[in-house]
Amino acid sequence: MTDAQQQIPVGVDQEQDTEISLPVVELLTGRGFITGKSGSGKSNTASVVAEKLLDSALGILIVDVDGEYYGLKEEYEILHAGADDECDIVVSPEHAEKLATLALEQNVPIILDVSGYLEEETANELLLEVVKQLFAKEKRMKKPFLLVVEECHEYIPEGGGMDETGKMLIKVGKRGRKHGLGIVGISQRPADVKKDFITQCDWLCWHRLTWDNDTKVVGRILGSKYSSAVEDLGDGEAFLMTDWDESIRRIQFHRKATFDAGATPGLDDFERPELKSVSSDLVGELQSISDEKERRESEIADLRQELDKKDRRIADLERELEEARDLSSMADQFAQALLGKAEAPYRGGGGAAPGTEPSAVGAGERVGDGGDEDQSVLKSYDEAVAATLDGDDISDADGGTDADDATETAADADDAEDALDASDAADAPAAVDGDPEDAAAPPDEDVEPVTRADVAESALRFDDAVELGTREAVIEELRGRIEALPELSRGMLRHYRREGVSDPVAAHIDAGGDGDSGHAYSRHRPVRRAGLIRHAGRGHYAYAVPDLIREAYADRLDEESVREIVRAVETVFVPPAERSYPPDADPSAVDPSRDRTPGDEGDAALVSGDGGAPTSDGSDVGDGDAPDGAADADETPAETTDRSDAGGLTDAARRFADRGPTADE
Repeated sequence: MTDAQQQIPVGVDQEQDTEISLPVVELLTGRGFITGKSGSGKSNTASVVAEKLLDSALGILIVDVDGEYYGLKEEYEILHAGADDECDIVVSPEHAEKLATLALEQNVPIILDVSGYLEEETANELLLEVVKQLFAKEKRMKKPFLLVVEECHEYIPEGGGMDETGKMLIKVGKRGRKHGLGIVGISQRPADVKKDFITQCDWLCWHRLTWDNDTKVVGRILGSKYSSAVEDLGDGEAFLMTDWDESIRRIQFHRKATFDAGATPGLDDFERPELKSVSSDLVGELQSISDEKERRESEIADLRQELDKKDRRIADLERELEEARDLSSMADQFAQALLGKAEAPYRGGGGAAPGTEPSAVGAGERVGDGGDEDQSVLKSYDEAVAATLDGDDISDADGGTDADDATETAADADDAEDALDASDAADAPAAVDGDPEDAAAPPDEDVEPVTRADVAESALRFDDAVELGTREAVIEELRGRIEALPELSRGMLRHYRREGVSDPVAAHIDAGGDGDSGHAYSRHRPVRRAGLIRHAGRGHYAYAVPDLIREAYADRLDEESVREIVRAVETVFVPPAERSYPPDADPSAVDPSRDRTPGDEGDAALVSGDGGAPTSDGSDVGDGDAPDGAADADETPAETTDRSDAGGLTDAARRFADRGPTADE
């Protein structure tokens, strides 16, 4: 008998009581479909076909979804590959080519057990790669070979889309025959299997089915009389339909000879038979692939772990660098603020610097009339820097020296400022406008020098507080800076808050002082040294409290939070009637006397208009010390007129504030 005529017996014809055999070539290269409900005998039929092919040493690979075909190893030397410990070898998609080579070139029968894989994607990828390799090799070899796929509805479903694995199985069904690669699909639900596959099969085996959807499929393919008859088939019975003889026969399939690992467990003890093992050489070839894969995975894992460590280290270093920058910036700002705060008692006329002799002004002496050289100390910083950067005197409309322009570039020269601080602190300040509160006083014996160690320690404490998000620390620090200012200086700060950007002379007049530039800049310096204002160009300065708060938090606060902290800080120097301005209130709606309280410097002058008359150069020619609450002898009636509606400034202050650059500038 030739190969083309070789037959394998599979069962008995129930009507004619004759043996039924199937042609081997048709089985190996064709397309088949076996279906039936659970327990009807479909897996037994597939095992009978497999046993007959194994008896003839013909090629077969079974895709086992439920792990029930390993019983074939009771009689046959078959390679059981999968993911369970009971398998001969644990395989992965990397083994696909080797498995196809063993099956086709070395004629090794294989059970590809995908039931043990925890990840469905891994099982699908393994099956896809194996089928691809079989299809590719069969194009060259053209060796008859059968691929059996259990639960095929999971891969080629009727409803829904198919993944790459299902598409590859359909490809084998359509084109595998010409290469010698056959396929048999097995399912208990024919209604769920793609009809394109079923209708292309050469032979079909219908075991017992009871669900209406499934029996309807039988009726459409076999005929209506079989749709009801299929419900009455016994175990192992089936309607066999074949294309080669165009017949439909009722067959009782033989019982398989090997262990039935798929049988439903009963109460009897389960006895596992002795299973045959495959050649150690075959396992060794596959194991070498596994070992190589594990080695690569280990190397990749080590490299990935090392890379993760380096990434974490880089992130830590970047974070530490950013924190160091933030802390360094805040510590520097806070240290400068503390030094300025320590100098405040003897910068505004309230005392003398430690280690210096106090300088007093007699009752008959007036600042600016040539009898007091200490006034030059108060103006030393601004005039010295101005003389260095611009040798030409700039005169205003009254013929006096414009100290505003002399200090315009001085505000940008921080190094010159630090160099002149020593001279500011070394000489005792004189009375700058005749006010009793500004007269020279004896050294304060209770004031102790502030060392840099004290500043650094306080700065670190402040940094820690800011790092922990303690807004109270920021508020307390800024309030402390403001409370350390002399009263007139705080008034100037209120002016900058209202105006946004202005110049020292206008701020001094608005705070109740006179128009003398020397007086204005001496009261202006503590505000600038405290960092509460910043140079805005051309001798003008801008209110800086919101910027200090943003910088303290490295711009991490939203604007609403910044405004809340600003409002909390401003309670120490802004009267309640003025706190909504700017920008929430119209300047014209603000009470012109909003920043005046009883006893404030300059109130009496605003009310009575008394005071000495100024000379042409702006110096005072008053007549002695004024008592507390009296008007400054420096102010003239022209400088103490009613304030205008725009911003609450006097006419003179508005003139200074609104003045633009001159032609010489």
